[in-house]
Amino acid sequence: MTSTPTPPLGQWPLRTVQVLGHGGAGSAAHVRSLAAGLVARGVRVTVCATPDTEAVYDFAGTGARFAQITPRTDPVGVASLRSACWDADLVHAHGLRAGLRASLALHGLRGPRGGRVPLVISWHTKAHPEGARAGLVRLMERRVARAAAVVLGACSDLVDRARERGARDARLAPVAIPRPRPATAPSEPDGHGLTRHKKRAELGAVDRPLLLVVGRLDPHQGHDVLLDAAHAWCALDPRPLLVIAGEGERRAALQRRIEAEQLPAQLLGRRDDVPELLAAADLVVLPSRWEARSLIAQEALRAGVPLVATDTGGTRELVGRAAELIRYGDAAALARTVLGLLADPVRRAALAEAGRAQAGGWPSEDDTVAQILGVYDELTQPVRSG
Repeated sequence: MTSTPTPPLGQWPLRTVQVLGHGGAGSAAHVRSLAAGLVARGVRVTVCATPDTEAVYDFAGTGARFAQITPRTDPVGVASLRSACWDADLVHAHGLRAGLRASLALHGLRGPRGGRVPLVISWHTKAHPEGARAGLVRLMERRVARAAAVVLGACSDLVDRARERGARDARLAPVAIPRPRPATAPSEPDGHGLTRHKKRAELGAVDRPLLLVVGRLDPHQGHDVLLDAAHAWCALDPRPLLVIAGEGERRAALQRRIEAEQLPAQLLGRRDDVPELLAAADLVVLPSRWEARSLIAQEALRAGVPLVATDTGGTRELVGRAAELIRYGDAAALARTVLGLLADPVRRAALAEAGRAQAGGWPSEDDTVAQILGVYDELTQPVRSG
């Protein structure tokens, strides 16, 4: 762990506020990792989030101060966030809605040294609105991009989007996910093999291929395309089992399809055993419409599990040649690719090796903290040294 530095003479410990919205898994995990790294470097951190998000991610456990806020842009929500930011040297919002609330909360607020409080905004993903909401989201993106001193995009696609929306300064800042806990307990005599066997037995896939999907059950995650492709797997003997971990608005509709079409698929609901599921899987499938730096894609490559993903957003930038990429919405291509990998253990082994190598080149948590702290120093140094 990096030792806590002593601020140079005439400077004070940097005080930052990290603002989360509804706390999606990727952004919340990033904020916890960032808070821990900043605190270890002598930075004072306040994390503004909902109580539910704090209960899962324990920001206070990193040494940061936790401030309960409501993820709304009404006067009460903005006032509570403004109160949390009153003595901040810099505010860092994570996500579009969090960025909007932070920009409203900081309007007219002077920092502890008399100047304006710089706002940094990280874009971890993008919205997919339709109809009238699409115009509103564009306006929100434009306001947020222009309010930020710096916009940090998790992939090049988001950096380009921020620039199109008028950002003064938009930079690529790939987010490192924390190292997952091991799927195998040290006391297990047979290591990975025993964990894999236990989980496959639990899922009913001891003697059949196991395909894993992890993500929210919302309209943009490609689950209907996935179920279309699953018809092609029904002809295999034994039939592959598709397991889908996650919750969301599409759960009931997907369950009806699975039952009506008698597909070899299970909806697992929200799970806290993703490392064990990965250890059991033969393939991971990511059929979504758009991803920046997908958590499950990163976890799959780290674990050496072959990945089939849609070639959208930042996925190619993330995985390189270490995954099979297909066009979004092409159920036939998805089915062919999965069938081809299931029939080719040599190719699966090659992808597993390439995945681990690709993951080894990603930025570490320390790299991510160092890059972001560099941005903070750049924005606050003239004031802090004055």
